[in-house]
Amino acid sequence: MDNNKLKHFLAIAESIADQTRQLLKQERQRYLYSGRNFVTKDDQSPVTEIDQQVEKLIRERITDAFPDHGILGEEFGAQAQSEEFVWVIDPIDGTKQFIAGVPVYGTLISLCQNGKPILGIIDIPSLDERWVGAQNLPTTLNGHPIQTRSCQNLTDALMSTSNTEFVLPEHRAGFNYLIGASKWRIYGAACYAYGCLASGRIDLSIDSGGMREVDYCAMVPIIEGAGGKISDWDGEPLTMYSKSTVVAAGDPHLHALVIETLKKH
Repeated sequence: MDNNKLKHFLAIAESIADQTRQLLKQERQRYLYSGRNFVTKDDQSPVTEIDQQVEKLIRERITDAFPDHGILGEEFGAQAQSEEFVWVIDPIDGTKQFIAGVPVYGTLISLCQNGKPILGIIDIPSLDERWVGAQNLPTTLNGHPIQTRSCQNLTDALMSTSNTEFVLPEHRAGFNYLIGASKWRIYGAACYAYGCLASGRIDLSIDSGGMREVDYCAMVPIIEGAGGKISDWDGEPLTMYSKSTVVAAGDPHLHALVIETLKKH
């Protein structure tokens, strides 16, 4: 894709992220000293009014800027999903953390071309941190280029996973092996963990079950643009049509080792 066109897409996406950040920061202040109301969806995940409000804002901005693009969102589903360009969005990745007041939740905005993620944003409003990645461009954190960390061995790796409850039964043996073989573990950081991996602070992030395209599409250009590798548990590239597993590593050698290990288990 022409870089000027891609940069135009990025500029719009960042301006949208500016708006969603302000909205979520205001909401955090509003409920800083009190609980939040939420309802439970059919898939047993929670949703709040602010999830829906943020997604509506993103959809409106995208439709105004790119009326011929499709949109796929966490809360309101698909719109023109067969178009060449489809925006894949999660208004609040880490809704449980948002409800609890743990400030690692974020807004995910990605753009796919023919199903392949070419642009991604992880915006963490409470911490004023934003990762931006795009095809053939270096990944940035708050405008500064970043790189993943060199780490080829599991025994040296800091590993993260979002929620151990979601691990699929057929993946439990491999998952447990990685927990035992890695040096340290961190749990429950949602999209923030993947941003930290791109920055070289985490070496390996894995998730099995509970993941959707709205959760991982934004991660692909961010991690790849920082020098890392991300795929499903079979080692296949993540697209808008992938399933519910993710393996991301800052070092491609570590990624290959983990995929090989998972296949053995």
